[in-house]
Amino acid sequence: MIEITAAASRRIRTAMVDEGMADGGLRVGVKAGGCSGLSYVFRWEAAPRPGDEVFASPDGTRIFVDGKSYKYLDGTVLDCDANMLGQSLIFRNPNAKSECGCGLSFQV
Repeated sequence: MIEITAAASRRIRTAMVDEGMADGGLRVGVKAGGCSGLSYVFRWEAAPRPGDEVFASPDGTRIFVDGKSYKYLDGTVLDCDANMLGQSLIFRNPNAKSECGCGLSFQV
């Protein structure tokens, strides 16, 4: 399970409007690289792919996660800090043993 907080949902919805996306969601994944070994990646998509895990906030904001990435993201809370420049998304990932200072890469 991945939880999407109300703050993250608002940020994602605002960004979707800015990108001209009426439907769809945010693909969240993990790839090798970054300061700590693994990096979070994002991409707008119109629909989930076969085999994706799909999570929705109470207001319907959706994120799509592929199976390989999900094993690193299970239990994560996706949040947003309005005090950060650009209102960045924040991953509260219980699987991360350590994170880089920017919070966009982690180690398991």
